[in-house]
Amino acid sequence: MSSAASLSALLAAARVAEPLLPWADKAGTPEAACKSQDPSIACRLVWNVSENTGFTQFYATWLDKPLITLLWIIVTFVVALIVKNVAHRMITKVTLRMAEGTMSDRVKERSRTVFEGSPALLNKRRAQRAQTLGSVLRSIASILIMGTAAFSILGSLGLNLAPILASASVIGVAVGFGAQNIVKDFLAGLFMLLEDQYGVGDFIDVGTAKGTVEAVTLRVTRMRDMDGIVWYVPNGEIKKVGNESQNWGRAVLDIPVDIQEDTEKVKELLQRTADEMAADAPWSDIVLEEPSVWGVQALAGDAIVIRVVLKTAPGKQGDVARELRERVKRAFDEAGVTVATVAP
Repeated sequence: MSSAASLSALLAAARVAEPLLPWADKAGTPEAACKSQDPSIACRLVWNVSENTGFTQFYATWLDKPLITLLWIIVTFVVALIVKNVAHRMITKVTLRMAEGTMSDRVKERSRTVFEGSPALLNKRRAQRAQTLGSVLRSIASILIMGTAAFSILGSLGLNLAPILASASVIGVAVGFGAQNIVKDFLAGLFMLLEDQYGVGDFIDVGTAKGTVEAVTLRVTRMRDMDGIVWYVPNGEIKKVGNESQNWGRAVLDIPVDIQEDTEKVKELLQRTADEMAADAPWSDIVLEEPSVWGVQALAGDAIVIRVVLKTAPGKQGDVARELRERVKRAFDEAGVTVATVAP
């Protein structure tokens, strides 16, 4: 009997306490059926359709909150996917326009800059630059957008995010200290691509190596020198770079002649030879300006050194210099000018 009395007392206490709840005195209403002072729209709809307190309470207990949570997760995920796709499209369009952008005719004429080389090589450089930049920016956008969506979903499931964020911070600091060189390489590669310091096909000098660029990634630059040796240089280790293939080049020839030669005669001969070369095909497309004889560059023992310069298309200064040397040799032989040996 004591057990029955105790049960009766508990039921009585529950009936006494029930009116204290906000929805307890609203029998026959959605608030009472859903056991909430502010029931959800779905629970109200279930009550209005069924008008059954038991079924509505079952829905409120087992289906209402889980369904809302599931719908929130689905909506969050779909919105994140839409935002990610829009961001990817914008990044692709912007990087392609950056890579394919060209100078106006006025700027090109004023600066006399022109890319003389294989169109396929130029397109490859632009395509690689756009592909690398787009890939990096799309990855960053995906991580930020989907990461935000993931944390929002975890929060809606009732997970405490504070320990996760704290752990992520500690792991990020540890990885940052352990991978400083890699981070430095990636940042240097990103800025190098954004500033278009060099690209595939350029002949560059990075101090430790000198050669033609074959591939550029965010972490490393691959180049091949004159001996055919392939060099892999981490971007973070490149403190300075000399690009011999950007915009325009200059062929500089120091011609030594005997000290007894008439300098004015030699200068006129060099100027005429250089002008004839600049007017002949295919050199007329490579030499960008009228050749210039700067005059006596040095007096070295029994020799006079006279300098000739030609502004050329990028990467073509070596070809121009070799051709001009051959023509100067023939012109000197015809004019009887003696080439001297410069004293060491």
